[in-house]
Amino acid sequence: MKYFFLSDGWTVGRVWESAGLWSEVAWRRKPDIKKMNVSILEQGEKLWLYRVEEAVLMVEVRPTESAELNPGAQVIGQVVLKRLITAEQVLEWLSTSSSVCTQGDD
Repeated sequence: MKYFFLSDGWTVGRVWESAGLWSEVAWRRKPDIKKMNVSILEQGEKLWLYRVEEAVLMVEVRPTESAELNPGAQVIGQVVLKRLITAEQVLEWLSTSSSVCTQGDD
């Protein structure tokens, strides 16, 4: 598995695999991307941990529509391509973070 952290108010856009953009027709399914019940607080921003399957190489993230419409929210109006990290890197982040939060199953 691979992982990435994503800020509140952001969502996953396009997904890349080794052959290029993820094709639901070729794979016959959507990529397996799951929001975990763990977040960290970094510089006042809540970052949620997401898990993705091995076949995924990179994900595009962008502000949600509600974040874009909220004048008080400070979001960048462009997409950001996220590099994925390993479980070991996740543990490093969690161990050095000042605040780790968990949430019950939805």
